[in-house]
Amino acid sequence: MRLLLVEDDRALAEGIRVALSAEGYTLDWLQDGVSALHALRSESFDLLLLDLGLPRLDGLPRLDGLTLLQTLRAEQYDLPVMILTARDDTAERIAGLDAGADDYLVKPFDVEEFKARVRALLRRSQGRAQPLLEHAGVSLDPATQQVSYQGQDIVVTPMEYQLLHQLMARPGKVVTRERLSRALYGWQDRVESNTLEVLIHNLRKKLSTELIRTVRGVGYVVELKP
Repeated sequence: MRLLLVEDDRALAEGIRVALSAEGYTLDWLQDGVSALHALRSESFDLLLLDLGLPRLDGLPRLDGLTLLQTLRAEQYDLPVMILTARDDTAERIAGLDAGADDYLVKPFDVEEFKARVRALLRRSQGRAQPLLEHAGVSLDPATQQVSYQGQDIVVTPMEYQLLHQLMARPGKVVTRERLSRALYGWQDRVESNTLEVLIHNLRKKLSTELIRTVRGVGYVVELKP
């Protein structure tokens, strides 16, 4: 899962990066609304974490978080948005939610609650009320990031987990290499040409050789068995 954080507080952004990276998420970080709007228009993200009080960076006009959110919703962007802000006034909360936010968390916040809210938003955005993903004897629990096969716990790396999650969330549908790469790697990551193949190979060894099918030249799919 690839998340975008728009936050001008460097220390807070680093804390969020550490917390979410430990969960296996890919996090990109920007400090101003104009750059964030450009990134959201040109790239794909699964969740936006948005501060309201964004600054104006040198050479760029100022675009605050609320206006950014209103612009996204007016342009029919439907990705989930969680507002992270120090503004705890009831009117501010209402304004944020009415502008199209899916959740509103006031700083400072508990890290575990924050991560639980992130999981819930991502789950709802994929149309799933229940967190557990199960298919062909494989069970994946996003709340604990635990994977099991035929009742036995399987140890997977964070990257293997995120790749498996992308595929199991869309059973029967081909997930392109481009989409998988975007979900697994941020702007700062160096991507080797055979990384996806290595991850798929490892998952097949740990789980089942029949779970993931390669669609040559396109991507991969978790098969729906009759």
